[in-house]
Amino acid sequence: MAGSRKLSTTDRRRYRVRKKLVAAERPRLSVHRTPRYIYAQIIDDRAQRTVVQANSIHAVRGGSLKHGGNCEAAKHVGRAIAEAAKSAGVEAVVFDRGSYKYHGRVRALAEAAREAGLKF
Repeated sequence: MAGSRKLSTTDRRRYRVRKKLVAAERPRLSVHRTPRYIYAQIIDDRAQRTVVQANSIHAVRGGSLKHGGNCEAAKHVGRAIAEAAKSAGVEAVVFDRGSYKYHGRVRALAEAAREAGLKF
């Protein structure tokens, strides 16, 4: 078959999570993590644009965080994305964890965003 390829476990997990979120009427809070930093963005899939974004790079370079790849950095990003979403007029989102387990840094980001007033 031309063009077909076997999907990796990560890709299968990402697509499985994403297909459940596509039908939602709310924007999605997408999370990406690397060993050094954590990133979050709120995406409006209907308009196909990123509404707001936050990451731990600015906090590390600004000196407010020592390391950008831990739970403390994830909490900082969660609070920042919730504040930015409120200022952009977004009150409720669906959480897109991508291919990552809801554990550790991903969970810390989600809980910090909820505490800051973002509804999932």
